[in-house]
Amino acid sequence: MIDRRKFLKVLGAGIGGIAGSTVLTPKVKAAEETGGSGKELVSVLVDTTRCIGCRSCEVACAEAHGLPVPDISDEANALAFEKQRQTSITQWEVVNRFKTEKGEVFVKKQCMHCNQPGCVAACLVKAMQKREEGPVTWDGNCMGCRYCMISCPFDIPKFEYYSWNPKIQKCNLCYERVIEGKQPACVEACPAEALTFGTRRQMVEEGKTRIYQNPDSYCHHIYGEYEVGGSSYIYLSAVPFEQIGFRTDLGTTSYPKFTTGFLYSVPVVLLLWPAFLLGVSQITKREEEIHGKGGKK
Repeated sequence: MIDRRKFLKVLGAGIGGIAGSTVLTPKVKAAEETGGSGKELVSVLVDTTRCIGCRSCEVACAEAHGLPVPDISDEANALAFEKQRQTSITQWEVVNRFKTEKGEVFVKKQCMHCNQPGCVAACLVKAMQKREEGPVTWDGNCMGCRYCMISCPFDIPKFEYYSWNPKIQKCNLCYERVIEGKQPACVEACPAEALTFGTRRQMVEEGKTRIYQNPDSYCHHIYGEYEVGGSSYIYLSAVPFEQIGFRTDLGTTSYPKFTTGFLYSVPVVLLLWPAFLLGVSQITKREEEIHGKGGKK
């Protein structure tokens, strides 16, 4: 039977060795998350100067994913636009209205599908995945830790707190449609052509072209081109982005780059923790046996 000193020494060496090896992993993982397979990431260009606030995208999203279909009648829209709405477990995207220096602006909100997502890096069991086509998806092997919620700079993943079998709910960029060569449901349903779908390279070029051809109609910035390392949803606007609800304090560094050492060591700790507790238990039992025998003498 191994004594306490030897056990702790072996355990410490094991943690150090495995943790040290995981430090090399993020570089490989980062390459995979940015299209390392050679495929071009897909993207949606959202032109907020064209959005009319019809909320047809909300209906299409709900119908495509079996979610409750929202009422988009004139009366319902008037109520919906009275306050800023967030995505929820039953609504993966929402359209909000903002009063700006250039009048009312309608803005679609959903998961941004970051190029190097913090939620994917934080997920201990890889339930969150960055697909090689670009979408960030959630799978059912989730352990419910909700680190994805904490690590998202856009406050998107939502947890089903009151479900017996809770899920993380968020936009998946219509991954099932994308791999079949189709457009996302919201893009297909937009009557104002405020949404354009293609490869990320094409959408960035399209955004720059619109700005170049109409310099007085747009801010000279594409939101999502560089924010937190870039995203698959990118936006054009006629007013500064802070006026239409976007965070402008995020910088251009992807979140995983800030925390890779910690995030990739956490699973190792979780893996070794049961072994650690078992070892402590065995040592304790052994000492109790020894003391018990000594007491009988």
